[in-house]
Amino acid sequence: MSTAASVKQDLAAFARPEKEATFSWFFKTGPGQYGEGDVFIGAKVPETRSVAAKHKSLPQHEIDELLASEVHEHRQCGLFVMVNRFKRTKAAAEQQEMFDHYLQLLQEGRVNNWDLVDATAPYLGAFLIGKPDAMDLLQRLAKSDLLWERRAAIIFTFAFIRADKNGFENFDLEPTWAIAEMLLGDKHDLIHKAVGWMLREAGKRDVEKLREFLSRFAATMPRTALRYSIEKLDETERKYWLSVG
Repeated sequence: MSTAASVKQDLAAFARPEKEATFSWFFKTGPGQYGEGDVFIGAKVPETRSVAAKHKSLPQHEIDELLASEVHEHRQCGLFVMVNRFKRTKAAAEQQEMFDHYLQLLQEGRVNNWDLVDATAPYLGAFLIGKPDAMDLLQRLAKSDLLWERRAAIIFTFAFIRADKNGFENFDLEPTWAIAEMLLGDKHDLIHKAVGWMLREAGKRDVEKLREFLSRFAATMPRTALRYSIEKLDETERKYWLSVG
């Protein structure tokens, strides 16, 4: 039977002590930084995913034990198990329970770095598709004082962007435009990057709508968000929007 202890043991086999300092620098774990206090063992993401796949039957209370760990890869692996289970289940009640638990983890600070949000929110966001209160929740998260709730708000919309590729009838870009607009005034660079990323992905589905958004906001939106949002446009158009901004 899989346990949190057995997951930690399997992850320890991939530990690279010589990488700990590099990971700590990359994920900004110093005093006052967004990842302050996070601890790394140096395991790579594909390795962590392989451990999560091996322990797909891990009970929720054991997942929660991983999510309580100070070690980043332990929490990451627990979240991978959750996402894999969410994608497998078709039971609405179970999806609701998992999604609500994920929101709790965000609030408690156990999903507490950009890579953890980005590896989970695009999948768990599928729960919101077709829900009448979806926009209310996304807007509430976008207004949060918690950085990771705000990042989750925009990254959740990735599920809507690619909904037609994941069993739903149509994609829906409106949540992305709306939440991106709300977050344009955010002061944190990690939000600028996330907003630009989701605008770019939405633009792949409807470039004219992206141009409409840029015509309204390119002159005032954060430069990082603008650069990310126009990455898939041709060079001439990129230069135009950068000149506007």
